[in-house]
Amino acid sequence: MTRGPAERVAEITVGKRSLTRAAYRAQRVGIAADFGPAYSKMGPMLLLRVQLPDRPGSLGAVASALGSVGADIHAVEIIDRGLDYAIDDFMLNLPQSVLPENLLSACAMVEGVKVLWVSHYHSDWGVESDIATLNRMASEPKRAGQILTEESPIVFHSTWAILVDVTAGSVLSSSSMAPEIDGAELSAFGTMDSTYATELAAEWQPGWGDTLIAVAALPGGRAIVIGRNGGPAYLPVELVRLQHLATLAGAR
Repeated sequence: MTRGPAERVAEITVGKRSLTRAAYRAQRVGIAADFGPAYSKMGPMLLLRVQLPDRPGSLGAVASALGSVGADIHAVEIIDRGLDYAIDDFMLNLPQSVLPENLLSACAMVEGVKVLWVSHYHSDWGVESDIATLNRMASEPKRAGQILTEESPIVFHSTWAILVDVTAGSVLSSSSMAPEIDGAELSAFGTMDSTYATELAAEWQPGWGDTLIAVAALPGGRAIVIGRNGGPAYLPVELVRLQHLATLAGAR
């Protein structure tokens, strides 16, 4: 059964990480504002995915609402855009005294805004452009597939990535948080001969929960698989980007 955003947020446990911030700020998206008192202790990084009206002022209104509950926005990335909407990812953290559920309440104050997902976000990750990954692959063409595997968790806000030799049924490269999987176990990912997204049910690997994956085939009988533990689901535009990078990695 698909869980709603409120149910997902309820599963988040705020950690005891300390980070000093003088005030809310979001220079990365061109917003300069001070929305309230400073908080000396901030919780872990969170990923907030929202759908908002594609009109002037919407992004600023969401940022202001998040700031009103003490959110410190580190980065914002536009993930997709439709005829009258945009889907944005916010990388932020909250004061330890503020529950993540307050993000839902804050966004509800802005007309037309829908929270799609809230989850933990690894503190070492950041916003990394496709162009930066392409530049790395171009500088080391013989390692292009490995580089794409290393960068995909950052570029696609994912938990892990694996480069697979589909013909041999073996793993060629994997990111630090990837599952230890090989041989016949790789069949859990499907045929890996095209670009697609799917969901793996809990215990697809011992100890692993529900996992959303995206797969893209590379030339030469290889494929890259990226995964998000628990979500959110991969959007069609993310699959297009993944396939584009995979094709370029395979051509090098």
